[in-house]
Amino acid sequence: MAERNTTRLYVKRLVYVALWLGLVFLHLLPIDVARPSPLSAPSFLERIWTGPDLHLAITFAWVLRRPEYVPPLLVAGTFLMSDLLLQRPPGLWAALALVGSEALRSRAPGLRDLTFPVEWLNVATTTLAMFLGYRIILGVMMIETGPLSPTLMQALVTIAIYPLIVALSQLLFGVRKLAPGDIDGMEART
Repeated sequence: MAERNTTRLYVKRLVYVALWLGLVFLHLLPIDVARPSPLSAPSFLERIWTGPDLHLAITFAWVLRRPEYVPPLLVAGTFLMSDLLLQRPPGLWAALALVGSEALRSRAPGLRDLTFPVEWLNVATTTLAMFLGYRIILGVMMIETGPLSPTLMQALVTIAIYPLIVALSQLLFGVRKLAPGDIDGMEART
């Protein structure tokens, strides 16, 4: 029984890494669907639109449901590699993602018995704090950041897509909250 649980734990960690690799691959594809036509000026929506940070949403959903599937070292490693591959300041977003995920991980047992809107509110505040903290740190370091609206849009779209990520994680990958009395991956009653 313990061997099966250990195998399931490592399979879920591999699934998380495979999802991350797929997302990085999509980011690195030379496709820009939001690029405005060269014949017309970009609209307001084209200037501010940016997609969600799916890696962050998946990490938060899995940390709040099954924290043992995404240990801190795995979170830090995948986000650091994303920073390097996507040419962001190395380690900054990784550090913020680690701090955010650990803040949510520490609140996970208390959120387990509460409703989804409370969980979503916690994820939303953590996400907004991370995105604004990222902008503030870049500003303090005098790194050119561009307008604030794409950053806020990305944070809001990440927050908006979080329920879909939770539903897909549960339906496709079986990552669900532990109910009281369930046995977690470490063979302890919760």
